[in-house]
Amino acid sequence: MATDSAPRGGAFTRLPCPIPGVDIVRADTSRAFSRHIHDEFGIGLIDRGAQKSASGRGIVEAGPGDLITVNPGEVHDGLPIGDHGRAWRMLYLSPELVMDLLADIAEDHPARDVEFHHPALHDARIATRFEALFLATTSEPAAATDTLRADSALVLLLQSLLHPRAPASTALPSGIAAARTRLDDELASPASLADLAREAGLSRFQFLRAFTRATGLPPHAYLVQRRLQRARRLIGLGTPLAEAAAASGFCDQSHLTRHFVRCFGIPPGVYAAALR
Repeated sequence: MATDSAPRGGAFTRLPCPIPGVDIVRADTSRAFSRHIHDEFGIGLIDRGAQKSASGRGIVEAGPGDLITVNPGEVHDGLPIGDHGRAWRMLYLSPELVMDLLADIAEDHPARDVEFHHPALHDARIATRFEALFLATTSEPAAATDTLRADSALVLLLQSLLHPRAPASTALPSGIAAARTRLDDELASPASLADLAREAGLSRFQFLRAFTRATGLPPHAYLVQRRLQRARRLIGLGTPLAEAAAASGFCDQSHLTRHFVRCFGIPPGVYAAALR
């Protein structure tokens, strides 16, 4: 999501992809994104400029030729370094797709037990594999041979980047886990802060602080992110924008549009048009 002080210029393009479960985005922008989450695994490559971002492993920086990754549900942001923004290409992979491919890569590690360990990485060999995948998925016209080439390139790229998940240093407190699940299940009519805190056995201040520390986002910011992820899935299924907004808990389509642009860089209508 963009900060109010960030320059707002830039271009975002969603490209068609022959592989189901893969979203492709090309961006060139000076926009700064505040903390947000994605439901997918993300793999990208910085083409120009540089950025600094928070990640599950602390603050990292990435410049031209560097790979950037994000895990599902991982809170992250993105701030340009310098005055000229940065350009990058990003592939978002559904967990279902990764789980399917992982059966061929590492049978002893199901997808829920793997992650990207390096939110920023300089590795020419892996960057070459990313380039091969990007070329295979964006070549036109798409043909059966391109799909085969893309599938092969994707398997090789994931094999280079996925590792067994690191053991969590601390388990999510049961009260916070229950509150997060309730927010996930009640996007359209969420519980009040007082109700969530009471069910967790905490004061409102204690709950707010504990939830933010455990998830990386305050409860309302987390709720907005979950609403956005649901709206994006519904739009991907062809749901009209107004219906997707209502079903995801937004007041109206304009409310969805404001948050969608802040998080994904493009209006939901543009995202929907790229799916056709």
